[in-house]
Formats: sequence, structure tokens, C-alpha cells
Amino acid sequence: MDFRKDDERMEPLTLFSQSSLTDIVLLLLIFFLLTSSFVTNFGIKVDIPKAETGAQTEAQFITVAVTKDGQFFVDGEPTANGMLASTLRKAKNNNQQATLVLRADKDAIIDNAVRVMNIAKALDLRIIMATEQGSR
Repeated sequence: MDFRKDDERMEPLTLFSQSSLTDIVLLLLIFFLLTSSFVTNFGIKVDIPKAETGAQTEAQFITVAVTKDGQFFVDGEPTANGMLASTLRKAKNNNQQATLVLRADKDAIIDNAVRVMNIAKALDLRIIMATEQGSR
């Protein structure tokens, strides 16, 4: 049954609603933002050497990163060359049983890594060299 009059002609719909497309894009954006937060990055670009065995780091560790540019980072905070010993001493005072984890870039100057090890030895800290899991 057609209830329209013969002289009424319906025009085709020329307007496209993008609200459903926007909802889908918003949901995808939220999904990718939430799932990307599960990927943890150390934040300091250090290309550490590879080793066949290793241990996981935990909260009782003091992490020192040495970049190939000669910059030092103690627990993620940039530290000046002259303030390295006092910063490590403060970190050790916060946790007496702490172990120092040295994350030295494989292209870093060895003297910088040895300097961190000497300070750690003077503070009576155990030292662990961070490496990535890999084979020869």
C-alpha cells in the first residue's frame, strides 16, 4: 500500500552521517593508547651488549645508565659528571641493601663505566652489568 500522493516525489538522501565512523575511530584510538602503555621502555637510549644468561631487575637496584655521549643517568634522572658520587651515595642511603645495575652503552667510553664501578666499589655496592638476552 502506498499512502503517498502521486504528486509527492521523495528526494534521495544526500547527507552522509559520519557519527558511526567517528565512534569507531575513537574506539580504535582508545584501544591502541591502552595497549601501547603495556610496552615499557627504559627511556634512555642505551644499546647494551648481549649475553646468554641474565637476571631480572627489581626495586632494590640502583640503575646507572652511561650513554655513548658520556652522559650519566641515575635511576632515570640525568646526573652531572661531578655529582655522580654524591647522587649514588644518596641512592645508597635510601636503600642500604641496594645493588648497582650498570647499563652502559656498548659504544660508550670504557673509562665512564669504570668510573661508575669505582664509585660503587667505594660505596660498598654490589655491581651488576646489564645485558640483553642473546646468543653469540
